[in-house]
Amino acid sequence: MVGFRLQKRLAAEVLGVGESRIRINAKTEDEISEVESAITREDVKKLIEKGLIVVVPEKSNSRGRWRERREKKRTKGPGKRKGKASARQDPKRAWINRIRKLRAYLKYLRDKGMISKKLYRKYYMLAKGGAFNSLASLKLHLEKELKSTGGSS
Repeated sequence: MVGFRLQKRLAAEVLGVGESRIRINAKTEDEISEVESAITREDVKKLIEKGLIVVVPEKSNSRGRWRERREKKRTKGPGKRKGKASARQDPKRAWINRIRKLRAYLKYLRDKGMISKKLYRKYYMLAKGGAFNSLASLKLHLEKELKSTGGSS
């Protein structure tokens, strides 16, 4: 039996895959001679349509074991960390997420009438200056402020 090198190369180019992924399913003598006589791209395309030339699916590593480990929280411990915290999570992205949350909360309080516009502006600027590490710290500050001024929280 012939190696079908030309046919494999043409099929690989037509299908856009590597030659190692091309299989020729020619079982009878007629099919073998038909594949041997295919010397143009058009001939190869016809053989692909007939099913004499097929592409083997790409093999890849199974993610099942990794998924199990992730479910058991085995992928984030100190032994698995290689970069600094700032390499694992972009500080700018963290800041953007934090400031958006703070501003949305302040806007909500202002729109509901829970804080005055003046207080909103004060805390908006404090948030912009990085005075609050989290939404919880903002809420803590606001509660203290509202208790001292006698407002409702």
